[in-house]
Amino acid sequence: MSYHIIPVTSFAQNCSLLWCDETLQAALIDPGGEANKLIQAVEKRKLTLTKILLTHGHLDHVGATAAIAKHFGVDIIGPHQADQFWLDALAEQGQMFGFGQTDSFKPDQWLKQGDEVNVGNICLDVRFCPGHTPGHIVFIDHLKHIAWVGDVLFNRSIGRTDFPQGNYEQLIQSIREQLLTLEDNYVIIPGHGPSSTIGDERSHNPFLR
Repeated sequence: MSYHIIPVTSFAQNCSLLWCDETLQAALIDPGGEANKLIQAVEKRKLTLTKILLTHGHLDHVGATAAIAKHFGVDIIGPHQADQFWLDALAEQGQMFGFGQTDSFKPDQWLKQGDEVNVGNICLDVRFCPGHTPGHIVFIDHLKHIAWVGDVLFNRSIGRTDFPQGNYEQLIQSIREQLLTLEDNYVIIPGHGPSSTIGDERSHNPFLR
């Protein structure tokens, strides 16, 4: 498995392009904007995009989803159905944050705790981590010890909970039950900012002490 982090939009959202080295099948995790930039990243590497994976429904994580899904003719997978209200409001989010026209869409598959998603020979474990949004999920590659955590956990910080249906206590519970149960050497790739490890956050994140 290989991956490449591609920051997009003025929010510097970490979109990840990951692919199976054996099959060259690929997925984009949280394509938040700049569709042409992400399309070029896929095509430059001569990969076959097979799906789009979403951790949650906020605009800066899904803004380019509809355009990329249409371009490649691929399914949209995730997040949990509790985030449908965020996806339904994409047009309003786009206007509010100056993203311009942003098309709403309905995922081809909602995800829940314990689901698995395959990208070529890669198997990603799905864990339900509400709190930042009510339908937030994370993707974990247990073979490579990598977790794509969206806006749940950051390097020395955690996700905001002041948006509609955010919940601080629920977020902390999600982190403790779904992420801190992982071994210290798991790398976390957050939705914004630098990567970290579970061990580093366990020891140094002030919100988790």
